[in-house]
Amino acid sequence: MDLLRRFALVGLIATAVDVMALLVLREQVGLPIWIADSLAVALATAVSWVLHGLVSFPDDPARRWYNRPAQYVRASAGSLLADVFVLSLLYELLHPEWWGALLVIKLPALLVAFLFRLAMYREAMFVTVRQDQQAPNPRSAAQGEVRLSVVVPAYGEADRIADSVQRIRSALSSIQSDGGLQIVVVDDGSSDATAAEAERAGADLVLKQEVNAGKGSAVRAGMLAATGRVVAFTDADLSYAPDQLLLLLDGVEQGWDVVVGSRQHVETQTVVRAGRLREVGGRIINVLTGLVLLGRYRDTQCGLKAMRADVGRLIFSHTKIDGFAFDVEVFALVERYRLTLHEVPVEVQNSERSTVNVARDAFRLIRDLFRIRRWGRLGQYEVDPAEFPQAGSQA
Repeated sequence: MDLLRRFALVGLIATAVDVMALLVLREQVGLPIWIADSLAVALATAVSWVLHGLVSFPDDPARRWYNRPAQYVRASAGSLLADVFVLSLLYELLHPEWWGALLVIKLPALLVAFLFRLAMYREAMFVTVRQDQQAPNPRSAAQGEVRLSVVVPAYGEADRIADSVQRIRSALSSIQSDGGLQIVVVDDGSSDATAAEAERAGADLVLKQEVNAGKGSAVRAGMLAATGRVVAFTDADLSYAPDQLLLLLDGVEQGWDVVVGSRQHVETQTVVRAGRLREVGGRIINVLTGLVLLGRYRDTQCGLKAMRADVGRLIFSHTKIDGFAFDVEVFALVERYRLTLHEVPVEVQNSERSTVNVARDAFRLIRDLFRIRRWGRLGQYEVDPAEFPQAGSQA
């Protein structure tokens, strides 16, 4: 029996206890409706707590509220009051004469209490996740041959990949002379000369995938092949000027596990705006990520991210998404592995040419969001503690 079915079973048992206790206490014992309902909900809450402890489920961010009794009691008390208020109000308005009618008016009370409890749990989980992420964790640098590796996924970029490589090299020349720079281009199954042009431009490592698997697949390949102590990735069209990587590098070297650009940051500047459809689509996607993520991030899809090399290996050795939802999957694993994360402003100059098809890719992204959620519940992102970079990186 998988996690979802176990969780649903516990919910059904607790609800049955609630309803049966209400009927006995009201119809048989004759207690006032508000006292009978209060005792019934309290009993169901206790049963739910015990059964969750016995049945249990994978240790992921969505379970952290259960490990903190104070948060559980606070949510339970609020939902109890909501349940009792709604049921008592309906009882006074409708005066049900038999137990079947009492069950009917109990249903909206159960729904309101469930929604209240859900909102409280989400808020508790948000606070917990943000506490995990809120401060850097200064420690020794990760192992690596150079100071910074920059991964550039590319598809059909033969006409501009050479210029992109040269611009990155120029913008990060200070890193080249102070610790070393590695530029990794991943040709995601292009039918043109993208790989050859990247090599001609002097990319340090060029990987060529045989088929066009998707941006997530290309970034994964590059991040796992990179040899820098800090690894970053950016888009081939350089919508984010490459000198902005210096800000991300500085954040990682200050102790953040992951530093991400945010187009919704209050200090972000947009030089060239994206099309209206893409902007609206991006905002909808950020709302939908709430189905998967707990941290309420301003922007998950920004194509500028950096992380410690050991953190990069931990994350990308467990990602499964090949398409554009891989960014959301990265955030999900940051939360699951209790890593620190810092959002920074960026300067955006959106490219007129894009491989993104809004309608097609939005559908795939939504599909992948539900896949990430399901895989998390099934425990498919679980790792051996020995895989964590250092003892200090896992709270």
